[in-house]
Amino acid sequence: MMRTLYARIILVTMAIMIVSASLSFIAANLYYHFNLKAKNDEKITAMARNIVNIYEAGNGQNLGGYLTELTALGYQFHVVDQQMQEKQYGLPFRSYGLSDRDIEQVLAGGTYHGIAAYPWRLAVTGFFDNELRNTVGVPVHTDGKISALFIRPDANKQFGEMRIFLALMLVLMLVLSFLFVLFSTRFIVLPLKQLAGATKRIAAGNYHLQLKTSRRDELGRLASDFSTMAQDLSRLEEKRQEFVSNVSHEFQTPLTSIKGFSQALREEGLTEDLRRHYLEIIENETTRLSSLSKQLLTLSFLDSGSSRDEWTTCDLAKQLEEVVTATAWQWQEKALGVELDLEPLAVFGDPKLLQLVWSNLVTNAIRYTPTGGNVRIRARALKHEAEVTVEDNGIGINEKDLTHLFERFYKADTARTRSENSTGLGLSIVKRIVELHGGSILAESEPGKGSRFICRIPRM
Repeated sequence: MMRTLYARIILVTMAIMIVSASLSFIAANLYYHFNLKAKNDEKITAMARNIVNIYEAGNGQNLGGYLTELTALGYQFHVVDQQMQEKQYGLPFRSYGLSDRDIEQVLAGGTYHGIAAYPWRLAVTGFFDNELRNTVGVPVHTDGKISALFIRPDANKQFGEMRIFLALMLVLMLVLSFLFVLFSTRFIVLPLKQLAGATKRIAAGNYHLQLKTSRRDELGRLASDFSTMAQDLSRLEEKRQEFVSNVSHEFQTPLTSIKGFSQALREEGLTEDLRRHYLEIIENETTRLSSLSKQLLTLSFLDSGSSRDEWTTCDLAKQLEEVVTATAWQWQEKALGVELDLEPLAVFGDPKLLQLVWSNLVTNAIRYTPTGGNVRIRARALKHEAEVTVEDNGIGINEKDLTHLFERFYKADTARTRSENSTGLGLSIVKRIVELHGGSILAESEPGKGSRFICRIPRM
């Protein structure tokens, strides 16, 4: 593929050079035809009349000898007398196709403006076209008779070396341009080849690579972005493996318990109390597995991008009141004081997902606040955001755990028991939902003094 790209760049560049040269030639030709041709005709007409005036003011010098001397100065002459006898002085013309009418016009005393009337042709620049009709004709008196003198500059004599110089310069420019394109294209394509090789290594699962990013152009930025992408993929792969490991562990532990206690129930001689205890453990572990499955499905749904078809205006104060009412048996059982300080707030979002956010935050506050503690829930309007704060005076969170608090399967309290049905996914779900609504969530805590979760969501 790179070789093809290499060849394509060369071919496209050469095609551009050829097309540019062709268009430049056509443009120059058009400029000569519409702007310079008339001026050139006027200049050569004045020169022809000066030549005639000098000759006619002379001492009867032979016209042929006079014109022959002038050819050394870079001119071509063609003389036609009244008997239509023609004589050529200087370089022969490529074509002598001049009509008798034009010749008779000059013999009658008129002026032939062949350069100004010369037709435009795409592939030929009129200035260099060596034809008799591309001349200026004036009458000249010699030996008492009138002849028609046609004159044009001899391009070979006047511009011969210059034409060779320009032709050589053009050829060398094309050859050197081709060579420079040949080598510079290799320099351009080389980073792309390196990127192609890096892509293959990433496809094979090797994310630990670093491309040279010393260049400051687009390819340098591309290599830098590619290296960043590789690092992100590496971290993503590590998180994926960690996620799979955590999911396997979270499922394996309760399944092992269920299997062990199920086998224990088969034993004879179990007391009824012990049998009920085993069944209660199996029921709790089953509930835990069901909760874990639901939360994993919720995360999968959120990661795939929540549809906004069901989004509507949400009354946050009302939602928070409903959550407090729904969890009343939990905080009443622990004799907690729940303080509500709610302002009317409206945001645009998914009511079910936002309800899940408040339910998770309030439930966590109740769970980790000791008996007789307090939970404070506040909602207030900022300039452009709605702010909801859930605060408790519970066990708190260590500073080192705060940065990992919203990671999946992370549990700040390692002493927490399985009976609490904790999966380590609740806060991950909360953060994902808040981010889907364009908001942010912040956790502040101090061990032994409690925790505060501050959630901000754009207002309507």
